[in-house]
Amino acid sequence: MTIMDAADIDLAIRDTSAALRGVTDRDWSVPAAGLEWSCHNTAVHIADDFLGYATQLTGRSADGYVPFGISAEPGTSPDGLVRVIEATGRLFSAAVLTTPPAVRAWHPYGDAGADGFAAMGVVEVLVHTHDILTALGEPDWQPSGHLCTRVLERLFPHTPRGDDPWRRLLWATGRGERDGLPRLGAWRWYADPIRSERLVLCEVSPAVAADLYGGGSGGFAWAAEGPPEGARFAAGTAVEAGESGTYRPGWGTYAIVRAADGRALGAIGFHAAPDADGCAETGYDIVRTERGHGYATEALRALADWAFARPGFKRLRATVDRGNAPSHAVVRRAGFTPVGGSDDGIRYELARS
Repeated sequence: MTIMDAADIDLAIRDTSAALRGVTDRDWSVPAAGLEWSCHNTAVHIADDFLGYATQLTGRSADGYVPFGISAEPGTSPDGLVRVIEATGRLFSAAVLTTPPAVRAWHPYGDAGADGFAAMGVVEVLVHTHDILTALGEPDWQPSGHLCTRVLERLFPHTPRGDDPWRRLLWATGRGERDGLPRLGAWRWYADPIRSERLVLCEVSPAVAADLYGGGSGGFAWAAEGPPEGARFAAGTAVEAGESGTYRPGWGTYAIVRAADGRALGAIGFHAAPDADGCAETGYDIVRTERGHGYATEALRALADWAFARPGFKRLRATVDRGNAPSHAVVRRAGFTPVGGSDDGIRYELARS
């Protein structure tokens, strides 16, 4: 995994502040491209992200954002807004530089250490600078390709490899089309995905699940024939959990992404959060053309390792249709043992060792 640091933040600030100073003579009250905010408010948002991420780390926040926000003084000029971005960005850089490697802090897209928050801050300043510049007549600005590549490798492991890294980042954040891939209707980054030898498991949160359940891509580039029916069904479960207030981060649906090319191959996850006895049930589905390569077994082992690392979790269950021989082989290879049967199929369990 690419580790990002304070130097990446400093480079992003130098690139973006230089570009923004070139348009300080224009009207920043107009809407930023693709956003409901004005260019003025988008600049304030960048600064708010910088300070917000810094205080997540310095405050060691474990269960939500530190409850504060910032604003610019009334009448602040565009040049003043650039100064605010620079000042807050350097405070953020200092926080990243001085945060011990073991520190983790809360973010809705996954708890992260200083490197993860550094990457998030770089994404925010790069794409929102693009939004401002595009609205002010400068759509062709490009930041450092090396910086974009580092961000993509750290937060967007699910994006297809290939073309220009800046175009990839814009596509991954819902800002354009890419070589046959349509503009994303929903997207997010992944600060803490589950990783195995060949795969990355990216959780499908309720907002992304709604797009997937409704017929969209969920922010993923799927392998041929994807997403499979099971992925859309599981996304519907995640939507219901979000609407009912029973969704618990981590205990939902994950897209199975092949690390080599960023293509989503299927879905795996939990039917619900663990019960009072520390037990949960899992299910999975792989795109038909990608079956037979061991992806389901590898994903199931990785998901089980994640679950058993959680305090109090004791048992993972799976029910397999009696006639589904390949799926029986998957759970057995992953270490599950049969514990009974019913009309629905054979029940398997994997217990904490």
